Amino acid sequence: MVGRLVSAAPLRSVALPSVGSSRVRWVGVGIAVLLALLLPVRLAPAQDAASGEAIYRAWCLECHGAEGRGDGPAAERMLPRPRDFVGARYQIRTTASGELPTDDDLMRVMRDGLPGTAMPGWPNLGDQEKRDVLAFVKSLSPFFERETPEVLQRSADPGGGADRAGAGREAYGTLECARCHGEHGRGDGRSAPTLEDWRGFPVRAADLSEPWLFNGGMGADAIHTRFLTGMDGTPMPSNQDALEAGVVTEEDLWNLAHYVAGLGPAKAPELEEVVRVERREQLPGGPADAAWDDLPSFYFPLVGQIVQAPRQFAPTVDGVWVKGVHDGAELALRIEWNDPSNSPDPGWQEWQDKIAAALYSDGAPIPAEPLPDLLGVQFPMTPPDGRARPYFLMGDRRKPVYLWLWHSRRGAVEGRATGLGTTEVVDSGAGLTASAEWEAGRWRVVFRRPLADDDDGVLSFSEGDPIPIAFFAWDGSSGETGTRGSISAWYFVGLQPPTSNAVFVAPLVAFLVTGGLGMFAVRRAQKSYRG
Repeated sequence: MVGRLVSAAPLRSVALPSVGSSRVRWVGVGIAVLLALLLPVRLAPAQDAASGEAIYRAWCLECHGAEGRGDGPAAERMLPRPRDFVGARYQIRTTASGELPTDDDLMRVMRDGLPGTAMPGWPNLGDQEKRDVLAFVKSLSPFFERETPEVLQRSADPGGGADRAGAGREAYGTLECARCHGEHGRGDGRSAPTLEDWRGFPVRAADLSEPWLFNGGMGADAIHTRFLTGMDGTPMPSNQDALEAGVVTEEDLWNLAHYVAGLGPAKAPELEEVVRVERREQLPGGPADAAWDDLPSFYFPLVGQIVQAPRQFAPTVDGVWVKGVHDGAELALRIEWNDPSNSPDPGWQEWQDKIAAALYSDGAPIPAEPLPDLLGVQFPMTPPDGRARPYFLMGDRRKPVYLWLWHSRRGAVEGRATGLGTTEVVDSGAGLTASAEWEAGRWRVVFRRPLADDDDGVLSFSEGDPIPIAFFAWDGSSGETGTRGSISAWYFVGLQPPTSNAVFVAPLVAFLVTGGLGMFAVRRAQKSYRG
C-alpha cells in the first residue's frame, strides 16, 4: 500500500495539511522522508553475503574453488572450465562487451544453469538463498565495487521472423561466422581446432544446429543479444564494433539472428522411449537416400562415460537421431550425429593434443596418432524376458550384450561384450553391413541386417516384440577411445507389423454407413413435410 501511494503521488506533489502550523508541516515532511528512505529497502530484498558464503561452500566450492578462481577439485575434469569469479569474465550477460553482468543476469544463470556445460540450475535454492550467493560471489571480485552494470540498449526486432533468414545468410558470410562454426553451423569451421579460452584451455565452437544447448537461450532475441554482448573469455566476439564501423547494420544483425535460429529446431527435441520401425516393401539405400526423409526420427541424448576409469567428462557427441525401417526380412537403422571432425583427421591433431593435456590427467594417456570415430549399437544377446536388460555399460558375465560396431575407416563388425573394454568380434553369419557418410560436421551411418539369425546365441528380431537398444559414440579427434566416450541409457526398438487392410476398409465402411443414414434422414424429413 505504501509503495502504491508513493509511486502514484511523488513526494514533491504530496499535499500537506493546511492548518497554519509549521510544526505539522515539518512532521509531514519528516514522515515523507522516512517513507522515501524505507521504500528501497522494501522493494529490493536484502542480500546477505555471509549466508551466501555458507551456501557457496556447500554447493559451489567443488567446481569454483575456495577463493572462486574456477579451480575447485572437480574443475580439471570439466570443459569448459568453471567460471573464475575473481577475474569476473562472464559469458552470458545483457551488458556490453567487457562489462560486468547485472544481478538479473547472475540470477538467471543460477536459476537455469548453462546448457552444454557442467553448470546446472539450482531449483533447490530459494530466491533469497540465490540472492545471498550472488552477494558473496560479487564480493570475491573488486570489480563489482567499482562499476555499476547497465543493460545494453538494443534495437527492437523489425519483424519478419523466419522470412529474414535468407538475408541473414549473407551477414553470416560478411562476419565470417563459418570460420569457427562451419558452413552449416555445426562447429566444423577451419579455425575450430585452434580455439582457446582466455586461460588457454580448448573451447568448442558452438554447434548452431543444437540451439537447446545454447548457454544464453534459444530464439532470435537471445541470439541477437549474444551478437552484441559477445561472450567474454571466449573467442566469440561482440559485433558492436562491426555495427559502429558500418560493416553490418542493425537490420543485418537481426537477419543473422533469425538465420542462426533457423539452423536448428524451434524447441528441444522430445525424448521417446521406442524407435518405431515401420514396415515398407522396399528398404532405402545409403545414408542420403531420399526414402529416409518421410520416416519418423527419434532423438536420444548421450552423456560422458564417468562410471569406469578412464572417464570422459566432456564428450563431443551429445545425442543421436535414429530412423528405422524393415521389409519383413531385413532391418535397416540410420543413425545420425554431429561431430565436427571426420576422424582420423591430421588437421585436428592440435585439438586432440590440447584435449589430452586439459582433460586426460588420470594416468591413462591416449595414443599420439589421430584416432578414428566409432559408433556402437548395443542389444541383449537374446530377446529379453519382459523388460529385463543387461548392465547398460556393455553387460556383464551373467548377461553379455550383442554389439554392432562401426569404425570410420574399417566399416562394421558384430561383437560380444561382458563389460566395458571386453569387446570381442564375433561372426554370427547374420550378414551385418554398414554404409556411412560424413558431411559438414555430421555423420550418417546405415546398418542393415537380416531379422532372423541362424545362430541360436545371437539376437533375432521379430515384429511386435520390443528389443532393448543403447548407443555408444567415440570422437577420435577428442582422444576418445576405450572407456572414454559418450553413452546412452537403454531404450527400445520395435518393429511394426504390416498395415492391416482394416486401416483402409474401416474409413470406407464408416463413410458409407454415415452417408446412408444421412440419406435416410433426408427422405424421412421430406415425407414428413409433404404429409
